[in-house]
Amino acid sequence: MSGFEDAGNKPLPHFLGHRERLKERFRESGPDAMPDYELLEMLLFRDIKRGDTKPIAKQLLARFGTFAEVLSAEPERLMEVHGVGEAVATEIKIVHAAAMRLMRGEVLNRPVLSTWNAILDYVRAAMAFSDNEQFRILFLDKKNQLIADEVQQEGTVDHTPVYTREVIKRALELGASAIVLVHNHPSGDPNPSLADIEMTRRIVDAGQRLGLAIHDHVIVGRKGHFSFRTNGLI
Repeated sequence: MSGFEDAGNKPLPHFLGHRERLKERFRESGPDAMPDYELLEMLLFRDIKRGDTKPIAKQLLARFGTFAEVLSAEPERLMEVHGVGEAVATEIKIVHAAAMRLMRGEVLNRPVLSTWNAILDYVRAAMAFSDNEQFRILFLDKKNQLIADEVQQEGTVDHTPVYTREVIKRALELGASAIVLVHNHPSGDPNPSLADIEMTRRIVDAGQRLGLAIHDHVIVGRKGHFSFRTNGLI
């Protein structure tokens, strides 16, 4: 019997053995040797027990753009792709949640200045590919260690209401000595609007009156990030 035929001399599916070959290459060469679509293929193996997952993986990347954007997409949008049901969408979101938990663990209770790049990677992974604006606060203690990370507000595609009093109140409740403000621009462009600048000034002014330092305001988007501190706006 040929390796390409079954006992009835019928051609076997072209993807027979493909899954094991991918896994073997992953074991031998590591993830960096594999393109995004192949990593997605292997992720899909868990809930698509039979059949070729390559077309679905490539459709997901074509729809959302990158591996990170696939993991960050909302379940409803994932299920718009043919072949992606609720179980597959849930599996993708579990992987995303696990990745975020790992990244968060690398920065929690550590000095912000020594882990700043890791923090930028974390907030970008958490927010840059969201369809709606989110306003997040990183709370720091006297040693500038991250003691809490909270999403305070979620808004629409282009607006999130931010209330200065609520920001300051929550910082005082947690005993924070400083905070870092973070929000995303679903448009992809991280440059601040006039409203972003004015809102930041209000929070900085309120914080100064109460001895709360505002270390930075970072805007993240698909095209990168913008730091108010680096650009002289704080």
